[in-house]
Amino acid sequence: MLNFLDRQLLSILAKPIQDDLHIGDGQIGLITGLYFALFYCTISIPVGWLADRTNRVKLVAVACGLWSAATIACGVSSSYPQLVLSRMAVGVGEAGGVPPSYAIISDYFGPGTRGTALGLFNLGPAIGQMLGVAFGASIAAAYDWRSAFVAVGAVGVATAVLVFFSLKEPKRGGLDQAPAAGAVPQARESFWTTCRMFFSRPVLRLTALAGGATQFVTYALLNFATLFLMREKGMTLQEVALWYALLIGIAGGGGIFIAGRLADWLVPKTKRAYAWLPAASLTLAVPFYVGFVWAPTWQLSMLFLIGPMFLNYFYLSPSVALVQEEVKPHQRVLSGALLLLVMNLIGLGLGPTYLGAVSDGFKAAHPGNSLQLALYTLVPFYVLAVILFLILGRALGREETAAKGAVA
Repeated sequence: MLNFLDRQLLSILAKPIQDDLHIGDGQIGLITGLYFALFYCTISIPVGWLADRTNRVKLVAVACGLWSAATIACGVSSSYPQLVLSRMAVGVGEAGGVPPSYAIISDYFGPGTRGTALGLFNLGPAIGQMLGVAFGASIAAAYDWRSAFVAVGAVGVATAVLVFFSLKEPKRGGLDQAPAAGAVPQARESFWTTCRMFFSRPVLRLTALAGGATQFVTYALLNFATLFLMREKGMTLQEVALWYALLIGIAGGGGIFIAGRLADWLVPKTKRAYAWLPAASLTLAVPFYVGFVWAPTWQLSMLFLIGPMFLNYFYLSPSVALVQEEVKPHQRVLSGALLLLVMNLIGLGLGPTYLGAVSDGFKAAHPGNSLQLALYTLVPFYVLAVILFLILGRALGREETAAKGAVA
């Protein structure tokens, strides 16, 4: 929750930050997208390799302390370059949060329950976004945007201490199928062996690309939704703090959790459900998304937004569970980091950067609704994500057929 709250706080408070530091949509897109993602994704790979060989819990705690301290630094930044450097530091810290957590959870819960467990864990982004909107916007409205960063960062530092001393490191692979009697223990794979394995397997590669195409839409939308609702739909910070927070928490969190439960129910019947589930949900999300962008009032826009917020995140838990199921226990953190590397470089790095630049491009001719026009251009990326998940479904189907033939 804190990981995503800290990450999204800047986009939630984009309007007062723009007014204070006098920056444009393109600069907001860069600082919430490319600048953050470059450090987040680059550092996550060596951190993933290290976590596969050290205590994952302690690594998560140290990472939480680092990104929380960097969030406080964002609040005391007095210029755009200072804010950029602080955001980069947030990215460095957050690189040590999610991949080790995926592996820890996969060692607390065995096969057949990981989809639900990871679905619960992945409620963190929705709840973090909800709390960020509710408390971040409320604090900013009552005081200023800087106070919101300092308050949230302080909570994170305290949480890091709690995690460090209270969370137990589970046994790696302890709940996976035991090796056959007399089997020779397998050597721990090297960094490059795991990387080659990940990118050489069509299923893992397609999962990452399909997730990246989806995140292109989701991060672009998340990082500009509050700015769009306030600047072009007329919402106030107080209204954002109440209604947008409730929508994020209930619709976003509900979609993530239900997707995990559905994956655990459908996958025993066919592994293709890992791909069919997000393909179907993203297809259903498109008309609601168009309605959100088109709606003439913020009330109607928010009503349409329920659809995308619920359906956009059906990809997350199935994608993570699929990767964790497909690799060996000692490859899980690095494989999770590689999954996030691809997804976040495409989605987090390019999505907000693209949307901010397109909005700035429309501003000269359409100063009153440049962001609205830019948001319409995300629809083709929905289509691309659906196509990639359908291709992933075919690849999973081929693997299933080959496995059945081998058994026969």
